[in-house]
Amino acid sequence: MKLVLVVACALIDVDNRVLVTQRPEGKQLAGLWEFPGGKLEPGERPEGALIRELREELGIEVKEACLAPLTFASHGYESFHLLMPLYVCRRWEGLVQPQEAQAMKWVRPGKLRELAMPPADEPLIPPLIDLLGP
Repeated sequence: MKLVLVVACALIDVDNRVLVTQRPEGKQLAGLWEFPGGKLEPGERPEGALIRELREELGIEVKEACLAPLTFASHGYESFHLLMPLYVCRRWEGLVQPQEAQAMKWVRPGKLRELAMPPADEPLIPPLIDLLGP
């Protein structure tokens, strides 16, 4: 089974809310809410991939020193196995704005379970609640 490495970020605002974005129509798992991030390109480090993805998806600049690893998810889908580290980030430059017309919203950690999320994202929620509270 193919192993796919994807990196994700919990952007946290001053009110301890977490940003989630909605997967666009036409993509696998369309309509589900997820943490921003994406696949690593060949030769790319997870932190570098996350900095690139946050720039491309949300128009913000993040410094590597502002990314803190929190947890990871390991999930078997039908045709591949996903390994996804989750980083936490509280500091960035620029305004968070969707660059790919995706919907987004800031959510309290305890409300994340109310959203339809990909199965791989669900185990990332309890560590966020432990860190930030409900």
